[in-house]
Amino acid sequence: MSLIDTHTHLEPFMRKGELDAVLARAREAGLEAMIAVGTSPEDWSLYRDLAKKYPGFIYYSVGLHPCYVDERWSEAVAQVESFWSESSAILPVALGEVGLDRFHLPKKDTAAADRIFRWQRSAFAAQLEIFKHLRCPMIIHARDAFKECVEMIDASGVDWRRVVFHCFGEDVAQVEELKRRGAYASFTGIITYPKAENVRAAAKAQGLERLMVETDAPYLTPDPHRGKQNEPSFVKHTAEYAAKMFGVPFEEVARVSTANAKAFFGLGR
Repeated sequence: MSLIDTHTHLEPFMRKGELDAVLARAREAGLEAMIAVGTSPEDWSLYRDLAKKYPGFIYYSVGLHPCYVDERWSEAVAQVESFWSESSAILPVALGEVGLDRFHLPKKDTAAADRIFRWQRSAFAAQLEIFKHLRCPMIIHARDAFKECVEMIDASGVDWRRVVFHCFGEDVAQVEELKRRGAYASFTGIITYPKAENVRAAAKAQGLERLMVETDAPYLTPDPHRGKQNEPSFVKHTAEYAAKMFGVPFEEVARVSTANAKAFFGLGR
């Protein structure tokens, strides 16, 4: 059975000259496709080129990640919608990843942290407006800012059914909030970590029928490779663990997660 890694970052592998080997291992592991998720103008065109080079195997998204937001955020956001123009041969499959991140704010300079977080909120609000026009899927990054992200999405009036909170690391109560609104949570190798019982409980609460899996490579490597650089092929370990967690065959997790990814992101159309 095939799998889809719904969230990976390929630029680090390209920079190290490792991409060909990484993609070969992904195919060997049974990956049908992956989504290279954009974070800033530095990788948007790069991922579009990869999607053109590997049609049907690599898809891509475009969005300004909160950790790449600075005082010039509006210049970056102004470029986002052009990737969906009629002249673009390969369209993104999602807007993202976008959202809010308190975890990486300066710890000792509260004034700087407040200033950066205000920029993050402004950039997120602007991209929510773009999302209204595009009506495409949207990938949310919400680290230590789940409540604020939900409040901003609620206030924007966008279609929650097109929203996925990637690398979900919250509890059952938070995943129930998303489920009630019609949104999705997707899960990384964190579910394989011994101390991540809250994340496993959240995945179970959302249900196998709504499962999507991702690596967020090169980060968050699942067991049994924890401590090594993560890569798309390792999504198989996350799916295998999910099968044990849900008490179903691996083939069922592969079938359901792949079908959900295709339906949510419109892959293969």
